[in-house]
Amino acid sequence: MKKILTGNHIKLIAIIAMTIDHLAWVFFPGTQTIWYVYALHIIGRLTAPIMWFFIAEGAHYTHDMGRYIGRLFIFAVISHFAFTFAFGIPMIPLSSGLFNQTSVMWSLAWAVVLIALFRIREIPDWAKIALIIIICLITFPADWSSIAVMCPFFLYLHRGNFTAQTRDLVIWAFVYATVYFFFLDKPYAFLQLFICLSIPILATYNGKRGSWKGMQWFFYIYYPAHMVIIGLLRLYLHGNVPIIFS
Repeated sequence: MKKILTGNHIKLIAIIAMTIDHLAWVFFPGTQTIWYVYALHIIGRLTAPIMWFFIAEGAHYTHDMGRYIGRLFIFAVISHFAFTFAFGIPMIPLSSGLFNQTSVMWSLAWAVVLIALFRIREIPDWAKIALIIIICLITFPADWSSIAVMCPFFLYLHRGNFTAQTRDLVIWAFVYATVYFFFLDKPYAFLQLFICLSIPILATYNGKRGSWKGMQWFFYIYYPAHMVIIGLLRLYLHGNVPIIFS
């Protein structure tokens, strides 16, 4: 497959897919199985794996891991309020359940923490395993749960081997679908398998960022900003009620 897409191109695909997915939630609340609603959410499955892939890329290319982690945690805190407002979720985590209590950005920040810790050779293997368990527990209630920690982590470990990275995406898609099947919604569990649609897109990545250097900051602004707009639409169309899993 030809390597024709830059990082900016693929991130733009992720932004468009995410916007379609979130608009589907606000215009068609709950886990509706009408074919066109389901199709809109299938498109939305492209976003998360692309984000995971570029978190791994970012961890590889960053010149200052500490600043990168700090920036992600600041972004996660801002995005928490935007995410909960968008979908009508209480802002106090765990006050309304165990799942989807904050945005995926919380898990992504911890994914980079885990990558940074595994770079430290002085940390023994048993401690690293314990850290994986602790970080997975901390991130389990977030959107995409601790899958959004483990998948970027493995994508980072297998960077340069796209066959192994493809396997990572498929395995974690099935793990997440299994969690969905038993704890959230069975039809939407199968929806999560469409994460794999991102693989042919990522296969065209040419390893270059792209000419526009502002894409990273554009995403940092766009993510919470569009969530606020989703929240305002939610209030206008439905009132102050949750629209996800309703």
